[in-house]
Amino acid sequence: MIEIKNLGFSYGTKSVLKNISMEVREGNIYGLLGENGVGKTTLLTLLCGLKKAQEGSVLVDGFNPFDRHPSTLSDQFYLPDEVIPVNATATAFARERGVFWPKFNMDEFLHIMHELEADPSQRMDTMSAGQLKKTWICFALACNAKYYYLDEPTNGLDIPSKAQFRKAVTKYTTEDSTLVISTHQVRDLENIIDPIIILDNHAALVNASLQEISEKLFFDYGTLLHPDALYMEQTPGGCIQVYPNTTGEESKVNVEAFFNTVHAHKELISAMFNK
Repeated sequence: MIEIKNLGFSYGTKSVLKNISMEVREGNIYGLLGENGVGKTTLLTLLCGLKKAQEGSVLVDGFNPFDRHPSTLSDQFYLPDEVIPVNATATAFARERGVFWPKFNMDEFLHIMHELEADPSQRMDTMSAGQLKKTWICFALACNAKYYYLDEPTNGLDIPSKAQFRKAVTKYTTEDSTLVISTHQVRDLENIIDPIIILDNHAALVNASLQEISEKLFFDYGTLLHPDALYMEQTPGGCIQVYPNTTGEESKVNVEAFFNTVHAHKELISAMFNK
């Protein structure tokens, strides 16, 4: 489990994260959402130990990731938004780098590459941006890590590749795997992310499962405007509305609509989910 307590981080005089506290529990695929500049990438690099918490603490299974202990590093994988075009074939790269992850499986890497329609014999520095991103994703999943921190993993992927990515993530991670996926492309991932974390300037507004969101908010896909609607968006043939769930009736959470609701009513939603 990941425990974040009173976490703070600044770049010079600019505070990015301030007094962030939350738990990230095992066996979930977390969607990390937020506007540009609120600290999503910073949080991921703090979780994987590339940056040191300036205030508060981050503990992964009781250890500080910034200590860079080999056993901690070998149990995690951080995939940045922009990946490196290594001067080697994908196969050679995987064989060389895979030794740092005890559970890395070369056969699995080649199998995932086949499923994502990427060529393991191609040099990575000659690949297109999309093929390079897929190669790194395949390598990450073949490492069979316990913790994954993925920063905008669907950036650069075409529509079929995004579907392949969703399928691969659910197929090649275990029930004990914990993924934190930062994304602006909510529709690319809303079928696999749960719970949802929404960051705002200096705050974590929400850290809630889809069930918790559905219990507190109702997502109406009808045509009549509800008087208590917190958010409304026109759709073909009607609209989607979000309003407080006062009846206990279940509804299908639309993650993009939920994010827009939070953005429009930050204090209200924060109080609703952080009682």
